[in-house]
Amino acid sequence: MKQEKYTILSLTGALCLLSALFFYQVIESKRLAVQAQELLTETELLTSIARTDSIRRENIDKVISVINRFNPEMATQRKYDIAHEITDAAMKYENLDVDLVCATITHESAFSWDPEVVSPVGALGLMQVMPATGEFLARIAGIRWTSAEDVLFDPVVNIRLGSRYLSSLIEMYEIDGGLAAYNGGGKRAKMWLAQNRANGVLFAETQNYVPAVLSLYQQFRTVN
Repeated sequence: MKQEKYTILSLTGALCLLSALFFYQVIESKRLAVQAQELLTETELLTSIARTDSIRRENIDKVISVINRFNPEMATQRKYDIAHEITDAAMKYENLDVDLVCATITHESAFSWDPEVVSPVGALGLMQVMPATGEFLARIAGIRWTSAEDVLFDPVVNIRLGSRYLSSLIEMYEIDGGLAAYNGGGKRAKMWLAQNRANGVLFAETQNYVPAVLSLYQQFRTVN
């Protein structure tokens, strides 16, 4: 009888041990599965970062190649500052890319890429921002406004303000309408779109401006 009792106790102990081993294996398997998932997530994150960094470098190289084409004498550091700002704008605004910003700057600056270019009507800098518009945009962006020349002749600030403005117009009027508004005002662009982009609605300058910028845009996209 005592022997049977010891046998039962031994079997019970063995079952407990097996159960403990089983649950340990289950817990360990779950732990390893979690670690594997965390490793996979980390790998995906690093891959995404690497991909984003690669795209960023490609975009910076694109912009510098455009600058070198139109203003090769520009200081190297300034080229990189401009390229970084355009790349940042393209990443910040979904409706912009570096080729569109470069096309706009190329036409607006009369193909000069001169940060201190001034239009006959008083628009300043690479993206030809009017002083009143620039002051309004600077206030929104939290940029201290000292004078139109101080702010808008800074190419980085000029692109930051101009890109924000262009993005907001494209959001309202699509790409061609946004370009029309950038050049000739939102009221005229809205009328143009309402009349199915009919000839004679836009100002003559704007009527030529929109296809000219879009042509440069396509050219930059193809070349780059």
